[in-house]
Formats: sequence, structure tokens, C-alpha cells
Amino acid sequence: MSLGTRLLDRIAGDRHDLPQSFWFLWIGTIVNRLGGFAVPFLMLYLTARLQMTATSAALVVSALGAGSFVAQLTGGELADRLGRRPVMLLSFFVAPLAMLGLGLAREPWQLVPMTLALGFFSDLYRPAVSAAVVDLVPGEQRTRAFGYIYWAINLGAALAPIAAGFLANLDYFLLFAGDALTTAAFGLIVLLRVPESQAPEVATAARVRTSARIRVALRDSILMAFVCLSVLVGIIYSQGQVTLPLDMAANGLLPSDYGLAIAVNGALIVLITISVSRLAARWPRYPAIAVSALLLGTGFGLTGLAGTLPFYAFTVAIWTIGEVIGAAIAPVIVADLSPPAMRGLYQGLWGSSWGLAFFLGPVLGGLAFDGVGSDAWWTILFALGVGLSLCYLGLGIMARRRPQPAPAGAA
Repeated sequence: MSLGTRLLDRIAGDRHDLPQSFWFLWIGTIVNRLGGFAVPFLMLYLTARLQMTATSAALVVSALGAGSFVAQLTGGELADRLGRRPVMLLSFFVAPLAMLGLGLAREPWQLVPMTLALGFFSDLYRPAVSAAVVDLVPGEQRTRAFGYIYWAINLGAALAPIAAGFLANLDYFLLFAGDALTTAAFGLIVLLRVPESQAPEVATAARVRTSARIRVALRDSILMAFVCLSVLVGIIYSQGQVTLPLDMAANGLLPSDYGLAIAVNGALIVLITISVSRLAARWPRYPAIAVSALLLGTGFGLTGLAGTLPFYAFTVAIWTIGEVIGAAIAPVIVADLSPPAMRGLYQGLWGSSWGLAFFLGPVLGGLAFDGVGSDAWWTILFALGVGLSLCYLGLGIMARRRPQPAPAGAA
């Protein structure tokens, strides 16, 4: 039996264990991500098609990150106050308009606000989907459920650039049109097949002042510590797109070699995520996330010893396994910490940590790579991974002593 057949059999076996509404969210995620054409090619579009300088194009692209960061915080709060479904529909039906607007924009004064709007509305749905998964899926099955969502995201991310390349050869605007179409298709799936998952009594409890809800979240020491640790994890992970290609180039490897090495990441995620998430569902949460951080740090730390394509691919495989474990476990830990009326806000706060990490990571990586050198930088990342692992174990001890979550309206 082939690996693909076993994978399909496993999905079929889980179909009856998870709620039907979850599977429609999963299908919608695949459809949406399979059409993720525009963002991966945005830098190339701005420089090659619109003839912008690299510096100017980078400033435009950075607006995506700014919009995404705000969207995570806003989307989480709105998902609690308005419900999961309205926020998803708002995101899926407005983002296509921003996408088409960006494809038609030509001047910087048009490009920057449209890119900011795209970053905001295209990520507004994320905390709502995470909160809906927590609403729909019992606690013991959430690790598997989030593993499936992560698998769907990365399946699309692996395949979309292939189709996008062919579309770009014909007309760059097709990237924006196709992306808009698949995003709207996810909206139609939610509109027709995904009911509101937030319980009425939870929705009522969520209708307190936003300032009071934020105070509750900020006073949750375990949540805030977890968010801060997630920023550091994201900074490590972002080096796969920043300093890894620089290191490979410094060792005489070609851009195509980097493409092959990083392809190991996408291939492994598609092949092992479902199996790993099923195993991780039986593991203690905090020791599992500690192993994830250790593998992430070890994989990037070993990069300092690499000099050939096979060795680089091996290091990518190590940190990818850590990535997969963390992707399945981290949102479940956030769900465990959150009061029912604050699930969206908690997921949004955690999600914003990744936006911040991908803003800081490239800057810190570039400065460190030039300042202290590649060998020292990979050693620092390894030490950071070990430190994060120990911090997660300590956080697990704190979590076991944790009282019940405070109500949403607590002062």
C-alpha cells in the first residue's frame, strides 16, 4: 500500500470522529490555500511587472505583515463578540475585493493601503477558525483537528506556487483573480455549510467591555509567557527564509539548491503531519511543545555544520519535525488556557505573536548574520531552542498549579 493510500485511509478513518462542520472548514482551507497565488509572487510582481526597486517593493510587502498583526488581535476579539461565522464571512468576502484592488493598483499611494487591507482582511478569519475548531471539537481530539488544519494549509502552500508560476507567465493579474476566487469559495462553503459554533451563553458572556477582556488576558501570566515564547520560536523558524539561503549561498550552493532543501519542509509536512498529530494527541502538552522547541533549535543549530545539499536537507528535516509537533500542540495549549468566552481573543493574541516574529526575525537574522557571523548565529539559535525547551517545561509546572480561568468580565 502506497504512502498516499495510507494517508487517505487515515483521513477516511477520522471522518466520523470529528464533527461535520470541522470537515467543511478543512475543505475550505484546502480550497483557499490552493489558490494562494498572489502573496508568494508579490515581490516579483512589484519588481518585475511594476518596475519598483527592491527597497520600495519590500516596504510595500511589509504592509502585509502589519495588516496581519492587527488582524489577529482584531479578529480574535470580534470572533468572541460577534461570533465565529460573521468574522469568517467578513474576511472571506472582503479580502477578494482587496486582492483585486491590489492587482489593479499601480502607484505606491494605491499599493500600500491595498496591501495593508489585504494583509488585514486575508488574516482576519484565522482566530475565528481556531476558536470554531475549539468550539466544535472535544478536548481530547483537538490536537488531531489542528494537525489536519495545518496539513491543509501546507498542502495548498506546496501546490499553489506551481500553478501560480504558469499563471504569471500569462498575466500577473490572473494571480490576483484566482486568489480572490478561491478565497470567496471558502466564504461560500462557510455560508452554506458551517453554522455558528459559539454557544449563546458564551456569546452573552463575551459582551463585556473590550478593555476588561484585554485586562483579563494580559493578567493571565501563563498565556502571556506562552505568547512571548512563541515570538522567540517564530524568530527561529523565520530563519529558514532569511539566513538559511544566505548560508547556503556563502557555501557555494545555488538558489536551486535552496529550493530543493526547503522543499523538504513542505514535503515532510504533507507526509507526516497527520500521523504526528495523532501521536501528539496522546502526549503531555508542555513536554511535547518542549520537544518541538528543542528539535527546532537543534535543526537550525546543525546548519552551522552543513556544507552540502544533503546535510542542509537533513537539518531542514529535523526542524520540520519540531514545527509539525508545535503546530498541532500550541493552539491546543492556548485553547486549554482560554475561558470559553475568550477563545477568539486568546487565539488572536497567540496568532499575533507569529506576525511579530516574522517582522523581527528577518531584521535580527540579517543583523546577526552580518555582525557575529553565521557560525555564531546558528549556535545562538541552538542555545535559544534549548532555553525555550526548558521554559516550556517550567510553564507546564505552572499550568498544573493554575486555578480555573477567570470569567471574561472579571475586573
